Amino acid sequence: MPKRVLQGVVVSNKGNKTVVVKVERRIMDPVYKKFIRRSKNYHAHDENNGHKEGDVVRIEETKPISKLKRWVVLETAS
Repeated sequence: MPKRVLQGVVVSNKGNKTVVVKVERRIMDPVYKKFIRRSKNYHAHDENNGHKEGDVVRIEETKPISKLKRWVVLETAS
């Protein structure tokens, strides 16, 4: 089974080797047929502490690294 890859914005890099990435998706409201933005925060492993707040990054699903971290940062998206 392939690993999921998501794209989002770094909202926090306070932890050591950890970044919090906000991923937004758009869903259509079933009644009003308007698009609504839903967002979720993911804790991702950043080995070199190389990303700062505001960076757009791609994250990939991986085995559990800690209590909250199940994602790893792949690269900075352009």
